[in-house]
Amino acid sequence: MRGVRPVARTSRSPHGLERRDVAAVELMDDPACDAEGLRRTYRAFVVINRVLAGWRRVYVRRIRPLLSADTVTTLLDVGSGGGDVARSLARWAARDGLRLEVTGIDPDARAIAYATSRPALPDLTFERAHSGDLVARGARFDVVISNHVLHHLDPAARDGLLADSAVLARRLVVHGDIARSRRAYAAYWVATLPLVRAGRASAPFVRDDGLISIRRSYTARELAAVLPAGWRVERAPFRVLAVLDGRAVLDAREPSGGDDARA
Repeated sequence: MRGVRPVARTSRSPHGLERRDVAAVELMDDPACDAEGLRRTYRAFVVINRVLAGWRRVYVRRIRPLLSADTVTTLLDVGSGGGDVARSLARWAARDGLRLEVTGIDPDARAIAYATSRPALPDLTFERAHSGDLVARGARFDVVISNHVLHHLDPAARDGLLADSAVLARRLVVHGDIARSRRAYAAYWVATLPLVRAGRASAPFVRDDGLISIRRSYTARELAAVLPAGWRVERAPFRVLAVLDGRAVLDAREPSGGDDARA
């Protein structure tokens, strides 16, 4: 993600969760991380996001009501990573007989290479790009989402993503992320113990990066404090959602900031 400024990696020992640990850097964000380990971790995210990320709930409650069997609805997944969330949304809509065109974008060539290596689906495409690139070309989508992106971004990049989302979306924006808490940290620590016993070989970054992600993430109150006017925070189990919808989408449209503030 543009705007992420890696610093010295912190210890993997448990961190006090009273505040965001913005100094911690996830192993996957290292351009020199093990390529095969990264691919195995992308595969593991298919299961992890299905169980923990809550997008089925968002699809049923938020996205599906906007879809039609006759008219195409377009959706943009910003920071799509290995593409599993975008792929799930495309499949769910197809099974429901609804027309949804999904585009996943990510600035990381490794992520796009993995996403495009998976079996093709109708109405699902991936592109190496930043959100600001799409704003610059005048692209528009009915729905804009991201999964586990906000906690990666420094304030300038976060604000750029929120501004870009308001420009790109016609009807709805949902940025989903982890909610930082002791319960979330403890639950993930326990749930990923089998990876430790297996030597992490199957998905080497899942446990360490997941715990770092929780430490870097926002509480609902912290996220609400940094969202622009018109946005709101919604809570789900172990999750926070930054939501912009309805009239607020139109009201929030303002020119985006500079290029180096893009996600």
